Amino acid sequence: MLLAEDHQVVREGLRALLSDREGIEVLGEVCDGAAAVTFALDRGPDVVVMDIGMPELNGIEAARRLHRKRPDIRVVILSMRDDAVTVDKALRAGARAYVLKGVGVESLVDAIEAVHRGEVYLSAGVSEYVLAGYLAASAAPTDPLTDREREVLQLIAEGFTSAEIALRLGLSTKTVRNHRSNIMDRLDVRTTAGLVRYALKAGLTELEPGPPT
Repeated sequence: MLLAEDHQVVREGLRALLSDREGIEVLGEVCDGAAAVTFALDRGPDVVVMDIGMPELNGIEAARRLHRKRPDIRVVILSMRDDAVTVDKALRAGARAYVLKGVGVESLVDAIEAVHRGEVYLSAGVSEYVLAGYLAASAAPTDPLTDREREVLQLIAEGFTSAEIALRLGLSTKTVRNHRSNIMDRLDVRTTAGLVRYALKAGLTELEPGPPT
């Protein structure tokens, strides 16, 4: 399995606990969603344990991208958030399990073993949100942004400049600026602060907003 968590202390602690469990082999650990997708596509772990609030590419977006390319790799989302909309987004992105942080390592182990068997696993207290989440999502407007635009928007919200985003995504600065312009047009937003507010509301990032770019 692969462990994707941006907090080093949490990541190392989970790796130590999981590595002691029979039948679980931790192939590697990464600190952001983009690295998780790259590692998973390269190494092909059976399971990826993915935090939601990671930089560069959040856990839900990473799960969606991975599910499209390798649906056989099961994703376990690990999060502090228990609201219906977030749980629903994670499941719709292709996650096979949703585990709340703080429930204990036994629940995480149960989730890993369940998805490895091809089952779906939800932390106690989460399942009641699923129906409400589907109802809320069905009533919500369709996301107007493409995958690439959501990725660019997350980085904008995290305070990266157009040049820095271009470097991270392997794009030209002009292309990033075009994406930014398209995002503003699609969302009818004209300021960086407005983009940050949208990104936070949409759950694209949980990080503190950076300075305007």
